[in-house]
Order: sequence, then C-alpha cells, then structure tokens
Amino acid sequence: MSVIDSLFDLRRDYLNGKFDETTADDNPFRQFEVWFEQATESGLIEPNAMTVATSTISGKPSIRVVLIKKVDNNGFVFFTNYESRKGQEILENPQASLLFYWDKLERQVRIEGKIEKVSIEESEEYFKTRPHESRLGAWASKQSTVLKSRFSLMRSVVKLMAKYPGDVPLPPFWGGYRLVPEYFEFWQGRKSRLHDRITYSKQHDSWIKQRLYP
Repeated sequence: MSVIDSLFDLRRDYLNGKFDETTADDNPFRQFEVWFEQATESGLIEPNAMTVATSTISGKPSIRVVLIKKVDNNGFVFFTNYESRKGQEILENPQASLLFYWDKLERQVRIEGKIEKVSIEESEEYFKTRPHESRLGAWASKQSTVLKSRFSLMRSVVKLMAKYPGDVPLPPFWGGYRLVPEYFEFWQGRKSRLHDRITYSKQHDSWIKQRLYP
C-alpha cells in the first residue's frame, strides 16, 4: 500500500499546549509577538515563512509561501515583484490573507486584511540589506511569466553583474506590501481535535476577542 492509499491513517494527537481567551493578550499584535518569539526559539528552519492568499477581482484564489520581513502595529510586510501574479491580483483586489503554521508548536495564526504598498523609502531600506546576488536576481526575474530556459535567466544575471558591479538600485517594479489586519485567529492544537481558536476582530479602534468552536 502506498502512502497516498493510507492517508486516512496519517494522524497524530496534539498535546503540546493550550490557549485561553482569558490569558491571551488583548492586543493581537502583542500576542503574535509572543508566539513568534516562541516559534523562533523552537528551532524551526524558517519561522518567518507564511502563506499569502490573494484572489482576482472575480474571486479566483491563489496562494504561495513568502517570508515576512517586518511586523509592527501598522501591519505585516513582505517584499516581491509588483508585476508578479500576486502583484496583479493585489492590484485588482487588495484583500488578502496570511497563514503562519508552526508544526513543532502545533500552532497556526491566520490574519486577514487589506494590502497596501509600503513607501519607496521602506523598500529601498530593505533592498539594501539583501545579498548582492539577490538584488541582481530581483532585476533579472520577470516573475510569474514563462521562462524558456534557466540558461536565459542566468545570462540575464551575468549581464546585470557587468552593469551593476557595485551598488544595485531598487527596481521600479519591486518593493514591499503591507497587510493591515482586520482579523486574527490564533489556533492551538489540542487533544481529540478539540482545538483552541481565539479570534480578534477589528471594530473601530478596538479589538473584540472571542473563542470559536474547533
């Protein structure tokens, strides 16, 4: 029997922790910070990896994993090519969702809200911290379009190395997005699938905290 044929039998119980609305921080950003620090300390390879879900204006969804690069009370920031598929979908429909999944801690965090571009200054500040080769790669990649061969991509990189042997400027089609949250859900796995789900919904300038059925 193949692994695919035995999917019904792939299961484990969640026993690592619990999460209660009475002890959860009233501010979802502070609660996220607590969980993110614990995820970082747990030894996960990339605790800052998150799934970004976007959709076209007609509602056709798409998802991908990116790396979060900044979090503060203004929102969650990631960087990409503005002309990519996700960039085009954000332009059409600036509503998006984020998902962090930390399997070692048996936790998920879902975040929903509106996407906006960060300032050019913020994009330049981050772009300068990237390795030289990664900055060249941002220029070379026509993200989400058809590539005839990897050789074509590497040839573009070589040409860019000659053009920018030192400082590499920020491409005009590349930069950051910020998701401004309107909703958080913190999920803690529990025994017998009776999971803890604590949500925060934005109402005016306040956050309403509630528990959901698992």
